[in-house]
Amino acid sequence: MFLNKKINAVSYGEVLFDVFGEEKKIGGAPLNLALRTASFGFPVAMISAVGNDEDGKVICDYVRENQLDTSGIMTTQDYDTGIVQVTLNERGSATYEIKFPSAWDFIELNDNVRNIVKNADVFFFGSLICRNDVSRNTLFSLLDSNSEMFKVFDVNLRKPFYNIELLEQLMNKADFIKFNDEEILEIASELGFQSDNLEENIQFISEKTNTKSICVTLGKHGSLLLWNGKIYQHGGYPVKVADTVGAGDSFLASLIAKLLSDKNPETALDFASAVGALVASYSGANPKLRNEEIDNFLKERV
Repeated sequence: MFLNKKINAVSYGEVLFDVFGEEKKIGGAPLNLALRTASFGFPVAMISAVGNDEDGKVICDYVRENQLDTSGIMTTQDYDTGIVQVTLNERGSATYEIKFPSAWDFIELNDNVRNIVKNADVFFFGSLICRNDVSRNTLFSLLDSNSEMFKVFDVNLRKPFYNIELLEQLMNKADFIKFNDEEILEIASELGFQSDNLEENIQFISEKTNTKSICVTLGKHGSLLLWNGKIYQHGGYPVKVADTVGAGDSFLASLIAKLLSDKNPETALDFASAVGALVASYSGANPKLRNEEIDNFLKERV
């Protein structure tokens, strides 16, 4: 499925439990990214924090079982493992109530996490982790610690935990930015650009932040990708949606894995669209997908 190239990935940010009524599922966008990337056979380390509680133990056990390096997941005595209350509407789209403070708000900078990042080829990060000073300061230190790694910013706007000044700082640090269509329009407008044309917004953000690679997801309508100066488009794959939780994360992980493996943007966008659609057809953020299932999904839609 991938070329024989070893890509060391690091994902930084929240690990938590998504709570759907009486049901709890392990999640957090950075962890979802890490799990999907690792499922393709790449070495992946997770940097985060959990509480000294049963939820934290369950998450760490689960992460180890899924072949992630857990040495960057700290345990804090002072704060509980993160919890998010998830509400789904009739179309399966989610809204989130995110507990604050949580253990992942307090990721400390230390020699161990510096060493993990020193060996990274790709580094995933988002904006939500910056809602507290401790984790935000650690993130900015790590982003500056390895100039060779490919820095992937997964925007994931969650009110009220962001502002335009922070987002502009994060975009300026990134080599690749992933938005959904609403996010890029909101951010570009805040930066003074007024247009409903998504390609124009992509070009504006690219020039404003000196970011050469940008992806915008359009829900069921597919995605746009700016790569090496050209914009590619994919119409997406229709599926019966169970819920959308984690679908965008799996899409991004799959896209980056393919782009960094075989460099073909059209193949990468097609593959990522298939994985995102398959994840949306299952309940929860991290369903197991076999390589054969992805291959068959694509073959059936040629």
